[in-house]
Amino acid sequence: MTAQSILLDGNSLTRDQLVAIARHGLKVELEASQLTKVQRTADFLAQQVQRGEPIYGVTTGFGSNADKLLGAHRARDELPGADLQKLGQERHDGTLLEELQYNLVVTHAVCVGKPLAREVVRAMLAIRVNTLMRGHSGIRASTLQSLAELLNHDVIPVIPEKGSVGASGDLAPLSHLAIVLLGEGEAFHQGERMPGAEALKRAGLEKVRLSFKEGLALNNGTAQMLATATLALDALESLLATADLAAAMTLDAFAGRGSAFKPEVHALRPHPGQVETAANLRALLEGSTLVDIPYHLVPRFKTWLAESWNEPADQQHRFDIGWDYVPPSQRHGKENFYRRFMPFKGGKKHQPQDAYCLRCIPQVHGAVRDALAQAQRVIDIELNAVTDNPLIFPDAADAKVIEDQVISAGHFHGMPLALAMSYVKAAIPVLASISERRLNKLVDPATSDGLPAFLIGNEDATDSGFMIVQYTAAALVNDLATRAHPACVYSIPTSANAEDHVSMGTNEIRHVLEMTEDLAHVLALELYTAAQALEYRQDMLNAARTLAARGDAAALAAKIAGVPKPDHASYAQFLDEVKQLMAALAQSEEFHAGRTVRKAFALIRERIGFMQRDRAMDGDVRRICELVASGDLLKAS
Repeated sequence: MTAQSILLDGNSLTRDQLVAIARHGLKVELEASQLTKVQRTADFLAQQVQRGEPIYGVTTGFGSNADKLLGAHRARDELPGADLQKLGQERHDGTLLEELQYNLVVTHAVCVGKPLAREVVRAMLAIRVNTLMRGHSGIRASTLQSLAELLNHDVIPVIPEKGSVGASGDLAPLSHLAIVLLGEGEAFHQGERMPGAEALKRAGLEKVRLSFKEGLALNNGTAQMLATATLALDALESLLATADLAAAMTLDAFAGRGSAFKPEVHALRPHPGQVETAANLRALLEGSTLVDIPYHLVPRFKTWLAESWNEPADQQHRFDIGWDYVPPSQRHGKENFYRRFMPFKGGKKHQPQDAYCLRCIPQVHGAVRDALAQAQRVIDIELNAVTDNPLIFPDAADAKVIEDQVISAGHFHGMPLALAMSYVKAAIPVLASISERRLNKLVDPATSDGLPAFLIGNEDATDSGFMIVQYTAAALVNDLATRAHPACVYSIPTSANAEDHVSMGTNEIRHVLEMTEDLAHVLALELYTAAQALEYRQDMLNAARTLAARGDAAALAAKIAGVPKPDHASYAQFLDEVKQLMAALAQSEEFHAGRTVRKAFALIRERIGFMQRDRAMDGDVRRICELVASGDLLKAS
């Protein structure tokens, strides 16, 4: 094995290895001792055929034709008017047993729709090779090596995306995969679509004549389901980390409360995903001077006016700030509160808990993590499982009849994958929905804790700001929700009711992979909006801090509404409390987000500037979506 290849032995393939083969072009090598086992099983099967043993899918038909035994010669040759030349030379060059395997592949390659992505087909090829390496399928070592060479020589079968019911496995798509070995169908070679025979020729490969059970070994299994599920979960792992990052940036932008993420809190309800999410949020927010900031320090946004700032150095501000004063007459019964907090109401509401979309991030993101963990457990088993039928046990010590060594079972049934991924499928709109709720909270002045409406100054009432960003997120969440209904609860029998309960897992998991893109877009829109909100929040607080540091109580008092008149008895107390506010602001550290959030924010600002006035936002949206899709945002943070 080299740094550019993965050794397949049927027992040790991992999700990370499969992703590397599928997405990063790694080749595969086949473990020699397992290939010996593969060939021994094929030789055993050939011996049983020579003995005349009835074996499903070898000397019988398939599915509802399983009760039909193959004869010694072709009855159709004796049909009146039979034209042997028109029946196809390929079939008459071999035996009926070979024709059975050939026909199985060519008649089952009937999928429709756009071709599966290159990475999905590469993953399918690797999975099929790996499961056949277990040596219980009857395929010859030479045929298995030919299948591996498709992957290694960049011959990627064209597989239309729709046509599998997920039991007996992915029959139709895997037939499109296998048909290229026969020199038929279509394939991509070096990115160019062409007939399968031409792709083999250009790659220097020979077509294969299928032997006993090889067609069934090649097309009977869960490879499309498993390939798609593995790639979907790889994307979702990244998106969960992105969701935590987006949530942390939004929390900083809100100057939210961090106590809900403390370890002692989650020790009382220790769901693994919940505990992990809370720990991740604490790490992302480490170093923040915004989270848990005292209420009274946070000013609210006010529309900029020419007279908003007196000092020339302040003229660059794109906002005004302000507080409301709470006079002594309104503090009765609240004395303890006002001993802890100053009597000024700015942007931050006086409440010890945030809305659910902020406070319950560990519970919601954590539940999604747990759904992924369950699916990963299932996939890790399936990656090194045998999923075709029948299963061959040439070394069975207690075998008395052939049925003890060639056993028909149901490992091709996709329900383990389908149900696990239906759980993930339901989790995706949950993660998108809570993200959209955070985004909405940022743009709504009734819930944004002092930020400008739609995150824009709008001095002339001409600006919409981030209003329609939330519309797009809402549309995506609705679309995800309508696709979240499980496919696996709707079985439609096939093969004349011989296959009377199927998983529909291929549709289930294809939906999941497609849904990851829209989830990524929702999270990108939250990050785009949170960056705008965070910049406003930091700049407003730091403007207040700079103003206070000048020591001019009158200038700070001018930013406060509801003050008593100078001749009122409480005016002196008001001035004293303004000075206390001024001192608290002046003595504060610079206001900024957590260290990790700051890194992500800095990268966003490299690509997308702050929006002071309305501008065309399509380029901004495209760039933030690219940052999320590429993983660059996570790498930077």
